[in-house]
Amino acid sequence: MNSLQGRPPYGADQKRGARTVRRHLPSMRALQAFEAAARHLNFTRAAVELNLTQTAISHQIRNLEETLDIQLFSRDGGRLRLTAAGEQYVASARLVIAEISLATDRASHEQRDDTLTIGCLGTFEIKSLLPHISEFQDRHPELALRFKTIIPNAPPARPDYDVSIQYGVGDWPGMTAYKLGEEEVFPVCSPRLLEKDPDLREPADLERHTIIRTGSPLLVRDDWPFWLDRAGVPGLGFAREITCDLLYPAFQAAIEGLGIVMGRSAVVRHDISRGLLVEPFDIRLHSPSAYYLVVPQARENLAKVEAFRDWVLEELLRKIA
Repeated sequence: MNSLQGRPPYGADQKRGARTVRRHLPSMRALQAFEAAARHLNFTRAAVELNLTQTAISHQIRNLEETLDIQLFSRDGGRLRLTAAGEQYVASARLVIAEISLATDRASHEQRDDTLTIGCLGTFEIKSLLPHISEFQDRHPELALRFKTIIPNAPPARPDYDVSIQYGVGDWPGMTAYKLGEEEVFPVCSPRLLEKDPDLREPADLERHTIIRTGSPLLVRDDWPFWLDRAGVPGLGFAREITCDLLYPAFQAAIEGLGIVMGRSAVVRHDISRGLLVEPFDIRLHSPSAYYLVVPQARENLAKVEAFRDWVLEELLRKIA
């Protein structure tokens, strides 16, 4: 007997297998409904977030549970809880949603000639870039701008921007870096603090004051020790310390009069010019790090990137240096 007799035609097994795979791949809508419900532990709040009805959320999650053949939620005294399987699955669901969202964002914007995506450290974006970006918009009204905030010291990832402004020593592999001037660091504080204590005249007077430090679990370091060495008072103690994980809240705390923070010349110049911050001492420390305009080498010849680079180096640099 022919060994092929009685077997389905060629390709039928493959088609049946494809249908099986599709049946076991949940829809993105179901994953989003599940993730939102898992985060809020409330179907109504998930529905509001996704602009759906509570019934639609329940339907999506029921379909997902049937697809997976597991129970994702349980009720405990009327309160919604994730099951052990749900706890495990939601972590993977979040990764999938994040990756698909990022890929969709890249695909829809990366190749557009009329959209410029700018990655920027939050403090520089707020203090130095946004106050002047309207000048670039006036020069290039044909470009739509998209801002993506870069998290300091985050693990490296594929750039999802056309250009970026970052802080470091200029060594970004696969990138072309343009230094935005020499960086100096020095203490700054609110003028109200000096009105309250006019005796802040020399570095040794800092021992009676609160200083504001910056640090994070990834990098616990700021420029205070180096500046104190430069000022001739190494190891000086302070009355109190406030620590912020990012630079922007540290500057805002200083503006509110909570203490004295170590400023960076490129990002405090605007606040000093507006009288929000003052420099109590005439002692500055040159920093080995600086802000850089960083461009992926694969994108540096794009017209929109060249336009932004020229504006930053010709106009913005003059305002922040």
